[in-house]
Amino acid sequence: MSEFKKLVFSGVQPTGNLHLGNYLGAIRRFVALQEGNDCIYCVVDMHALTAQLVHEDMPSQTRSIAAAFIAAGIDPEKHIVFNQSAVPQHAELAWIFNCVARIGWMNRMTQFKDKAGKDREQASLGLYAYPSLMAADILVYRGTHVPVGEDQKQHLELARDIAMKFNLDYAEHISRTGYGVDITVGNEPVHAYFPMVEPLIGGPAPRVMSLRDGTKKMSKSDPSDLSRINLMDDEDAISKKIRKAKTDPDGLPSEIDGLQGRPEADNLVAIYAALADKSKADVLAEFGGQQFSVFKPALVDLAINVLAPITGEMRRLMDDTSHIDAILRKGGERARARAEVTMSQVREVIGFLY
Repeated sequence: MSEFKKLVFSGVQPTGNLHLGNYLGAIRRFVALQEGNDCIYCVVDMHALTAQLVHEDMPSQTRSIAAAFIAAGIDPEKHIVFNQSAVPQHAELAWIFNCVARIGWMNRMTQFKDKAGKDREQASLGLYAYPSLMAADILVYRGTHVPVGEDQKQHLELARDIAMKFNLDYAEHISRTGYGVDITVGNEPVHAYFPMVEPLIGGPAPRVMSLRDGTKKMSKSDPSDLSRINLMDDEDAISKKIRKAKTDPDGLPSEIDGLQGRPEADNLVAIYAALADKSKADVLAEFGGQQFSVFKPALVDLAINVLAPITGEMRRLMDDTSHIDAILRKGGERARARAEVTMSQVREVIGFLY
C-alpha cells in the first residue's frame, strides 16, 4: 500500500431518542459524505454500556438509529451500516490500544470528568477507557476521516496519539511485515500502519444547543422534552417546542455580531441556517430587524418540511423491523471481513500466534 485510502467512519450511540442535534450535527453530514467517499457508519451499541449497563430496549434503540440512517438517505448497499457488537475485532483492537494508551492521556479527557461527575471512583472502567474503544472503532478499518461534533475532537486527538505510538513502537515490525505506509507527521517521516485520523467539523450548526438553555448542548438525557426536537416528533410537537423555545426580548439583529451574548437567539438562527443550507449571515439578511414572533413560525415550517419525510420513513421501517435487521446483518458481515484484514495484520505486527 503506497498511501492510506480515504475512508470515512462514524457512529451513534443507541441511547435515548435521536434528536435534531444528532441529525444536523452528524447524520445529515453522514449522508453528504457518501458522495465520493467510502463510508462506514456504525451503531455503537458497545459504547452504550458506558452510559447505562442494563438496557431493556437495546434492540429497539439499535434499530431506531439504523432506521434514522436509512431514512435520512444513507445507502447501505454502497456503504456499510452495522452495529458495533457484531464485529468482535473492535473489542480486540481496543484491548491492544488500552495497552498503547497512557494513563496520563486518559486523565486529560474532559468528557470523562464531565460524565463521571464528582464521584469518579464509582464510574465504570468502560467510561474511562471509552476513547480507546473509539480509536479502535475507527482504526480497525484504518479510517482516515471522522465527522464529529466539537465535543469529540479531543477523542480524535487521542486516537492520533494512540496510532502514532503504535506506529513508532512497532516501527521495525511494521517494516518487516511490509504493511506500512510512508507518511509525514509534522516534518517527520513515519512508516505507519495506522493513519493519522482527521476530524471533519463544520457547518452552520455543528453543535446544536438546548431549546430551553442556549448554553447547554441539546441532549437525549435532558429531563425536559421541550429542550429538544426528537426525530420521531410529529408536526404538532415540533411546532410546540419551537414556539416555546427560550428567546430574549430583542428582535433579530442584521449582523452576526449582534448574536453575541444571546445564546438562545444564536442557536435558533444556527438551526434555521443548517436546515436551510444557508449561512447565519444569510438568515439574518432575511430576518434581521424582525421579532421572534415572525421568525419562529418560519422556523417551524422549515423544520417540519425537512424532518417530516424522515420521521415518516423511520416509522415505516420500525413498523416492520425485518428490513432493518437484514441491513444490519449484512453490514456486520461486510464490516467483519474488513476488520479481520486489519486485525490479522496487527496480530502479525505484534507477534501473536494465530
